[in-house]
Amino acid sequence: MSAAKIKKGDTVIVLSGKDKGKEGTVTRNLPRDGKLVVSGVNLITRHNKPTQANPNGGIERIEAPMAACKVAIKDPTTGQPTRVGFEMIDGKKVRVAKKSGARIDG
Repeated sequence: MSAAKIKKGDTVIVLSGKDKGKEGTVTRNLPRDGKLVVSGVNLITRHNKPTQANPNGGIERIEAPMAACKVAIKDPTTGQPTRVGFEMIDGKKVRVAKKSGARIDG
């Protein structure tokens, strides 16, 4: 799925990789790279040297960007992963879940 069909704040389910089956909210969208940052998913460990700002240094867990094709939007009615389509409703282009036909946008 392209990063353009998924927006910041959407609830997504991971389809493949080490975090398969986990779900989270999109916190950042990087459409040029085709990547997303999802809360609580794809955590990496970063070792920080002590600096004046952070005198202790330490190990930090942060969320790394992941490929948008590895996630699917959670269907609002069934709760399963679904693809996204578009429909014109009242003259507005609206995102729609392919499985149930439910509207994703307002």
